[in-house]
Order: sequence, then structure tokens, then C-alpha cells
Amino acid sequence: MVFSSQTFLFVFFPIVLLLYAIAPRRARNLVLLLASMLFYLWGGGWFIGWLLVSIMGNWGFGHFASKARESERTKALKRIVGLSVVFNIGILGWFKYANFFVDQINGVAAAIDYQGMNWTPIVLPIGISFFTFQANSYVFDIAKGEGKALKNPLDFALYVSLFPQLIAGPIVRYHQVATQLVSRTFSTDDVAAGLNRFALGLCKKVLIADSVSPIANAAFSNSAHLTTDDAWLGILAYTIQIYFDFSGYSDMAIGLGRIFGFRFPENFKHPYSSASMTEFWRRWHVTLSEWFRDYVYFPLGGSLGSKLLTYRNLILVFLLTGFWHGANWTFICWGIYHGFWLIFDRIFNKGVKQGKRPTGIKLIFFRFGTLLLVMIGWIVFRAENLTDAFAYYHALFGGNTGYFSTALLRLVTPQAAIALTVGSLVFFAPRKYAFGPIIENSESKLASILRYLLVLVALPFTIMLIINGTFSPFLYFQF
Repeated sequence: MVFSSQTFLFVFFPIVLLLYAIAPRRARNLVLLLASMLFYLWGGGWFIGWLLVSIMGNWGFGHFASKARESERTKALKRIVGLSVVFNIGILGWFKYANFFVDQINGVAAAIDYQGMNWTPIVLPIGISFFTFQANSYVFDIAKGEGKALKNPLDFALYVSLFPQLIAGPIVRYHQVATQLVSRTFSTDDVAAGLNRFALGLCKKVLIADSVSPIANAAFSNSAHLTTDDAWLGILAYTIQIYFDFSGYSDMAIGLGRIFGFRFPENFKHPYSSASMTEFWRRWHVTLSEWFRDYVYFPLGGSLGSKLLTYRNLILVFLLTGFWHGANWTFICWGIYHGFWLIFDRIFNKGVKQGKRPTGIKLIFFRFGTLLLVMIGWIVFRAENLTDAFAYYHALFGGNTGYFSTALLRLVTPQAAIALTVGSLVFFAPRKYAFGPIIENSESKLASILRYLLVLVALPFTIMLIINGTFSPFLYFQF
């Protein structure tokens, strides 16, 4: 069940909202918990058992971590945190990476003419990358003293499984919502603000991301035969698609959370307006970047050691960031690629170190250069394998000269052309204009105009497309 489906919009969500509104205050967490379990069961089936295992295990680790911290048993606390990491990475590693490692072993075995392992591929539970990281942050935050252990395991179960952000984030760390889990308000103002934010995300997903996705899919499924024009059109489409798809989901999740009284952190802050790759990662998938920064980069020493140690830490963090996205060499290369450019920024871009942005013509040059680097990186991220990625790069940089192919041009329908044009405007938008928070919270004239356009123009067309069945799953469901 995805947010842009008729089942969710016209059945599941209205019923849950009604039950939540009429339920006594003490029963509202239970309503949301049961709704979240049903939501996961609908799409994840029997994998809900592993979600429950994650919930029970991490609640237990949090309980013992709290006891160890209260009694100042430092060594015991470290052991508990270490065990929680092994527990969570063990679950994630088995489902997400076992197939990958077996494939590598069998590949080596075949190369030396040796029989490989007999293996039945493991199916990946939806949302496991997100709920595993979120659950582990509960133990981390308790161990660091940034939150107290929840006495009621049902409250913790709700924290891990809350359906608005269960499947694809944002990754909400425990200390960010600890008080909201046990005490929050439910008001018409929050419902109205949340619905506005949800509507924005829905329109971004359906009107922009889904409209350009056929172009991106066609280009990347035929990378060996692309012309150079095709390759640039395809990567433009994918650059727009992944942003509007993932940021659209985040807008919907934030909006749904607001409706039920939660304040989720922002996950996108105009990433395509960045003037360096370092700034890009402060604006793209912010909750993931901050998770790795606080729980991996800083414990490794961050930038407090020598330059070489700092560079090592950056490469390691982005190697893990790439591998988190998927068990494929393409994601590993993508992570290393971004790690390299962050090291480049530290060595050559003094403004990054000082937290400054260039101005004037220099700013335009840096923004364009950063966007180009991000787009080039998306190729290996999107490609099915490294062979396809290299073929795409070959076409992109003039290896297959020629104009647009007829097959790709047929996909540039009037709707797709409008989506490409409107979506491209995000490249030029001022970095301070974050339309999500403006539409959700602001009382300015600009916010009022945007809300009217959203509700009276964009939303009706979006609903019409959904009723006609023209929607697709979110990209980040597969990660």
C-alpha cells in the first residue's frame, strides 16, 4: 500500500484518521500502532515477524542500556551497545547483503572452475533499511543520555513502526520524538497544515516524478544503444525523478506525522541548489546524512585527527552510505564517488571549511558544477550493473553521436514535457525557498497563493491521474 494509491487515500487513511480523532487520548497510540502494523502487513506480509523481532530486541537493549547508564557501568553499557549493533546489522545484513556475498563467492568459484554454493535468493523486506537504523538509534540515544528508555513497549513499537515514515523515511531518531511519543496534541490546525504538506508531496510524486519516469526507465534499460542526446535526456529525467519521488514521499510522511501531532525532521533542503558536494550532503536525505555523521563519523574521530584519518573516515562513511542503499557494486562505487568529492572539497575548497558560499558569477559556476557532478553520479546509482553504467557514460560523453532516437522521443508526451520543464525549475530555485515548510507553516501571501494553486489546480489533476491508475511505487522502497 503506497501513499499515492486509491486504497490508501480513500480507505485506509480516512478510517485511521477518524478512529484516531474519536479515540480517547490514552488510546491514540494504540490506534496508530494497530494501523501501522496493518499497513506493514498489507505490503510486507509475513515479514512483519522480523519487524516485531527488531522491535522486541531493541526495546530490550534500550532497557538494559538505561540500567547500565544509571548505575554508571561504562563497560557494560559499551557491551550492550555493541550487541545491539550486531543484532541490527545482523538482521539487515542477512536480508539485504547475503545474496550479494553469495553471488561474489559463486563468481570466484566459477572463475576457478569450482562448484559454488547452492543458494535460494532471499527476499528483501520492505523498509528494513529504515526501521533498522531507526530502532538502533533508540539504543544509541539512551546510551548517550539524549533520551530516556520508554517504559511502555507499545510506545516503542509505535516509534519503530509508525506508518507515515516506516517504509522510506525520514529516519527519525529517538531523541527527536521521545516526548511526542508519550504526549502530543491533536488539533485542527495540525490536521490542516499536515494535509497541505501531504498534498504537496502527492503532487510532486504523481505529477512530476511519475510523468518523467518512463523516459528515465527507457534510457537506462537501453544504455548500450543510446545516442548522446538520449543519454543527456535520460539523466535529466532521472535527476528530476529521484528528487521529486523521494522528496515527495518525505513531504507526505512529514504531513501525515503533523496530522497525528508529530514533528518529523526535514529530509530535503533544496539539494540541487548546492554549491559544493559537501553542501549537497547537508541538503540531500538529511536524516541519513546526520545518522551516519553522529553514529559513525563522529565515533570514528570525525575531523579531529590528522588529515589522512579525516579522509579515511569520510571514505568509510560514504562507502557505508553507498552500501546502505543496496547490495550492488554500483552503490559502492556511487558512495566512493561522493566520498572522493567531499575529500576534494576539504583539500581545495576553502569556503567549505569555513562554511561560506561563493557569490556572484562564481556561485553560478559552483552550483552548475555541483549539479553536473551529482547528475554524473546518478548514472552509476541508477544503472543495473557496472557494465550498463560504463555504457551509459560512454554515450553521455559522445561515444554514440546522434540526435534523439524516435523511441525515446515518443515518451516525451505533453505531460512529460511539462513535468520536465517544471521539474527543471528546482535547479534554479533560491536555496532559502523551501516550499514544503512554507506551504505547511507560513502565513505569508506567497504561502496562501501556493496553497490555493495546490488545492485548486494541482491536487484535482493528481487525484484524476490516481483514479485512472497512473501511479508507481516509490523509488526508495527498494532500498
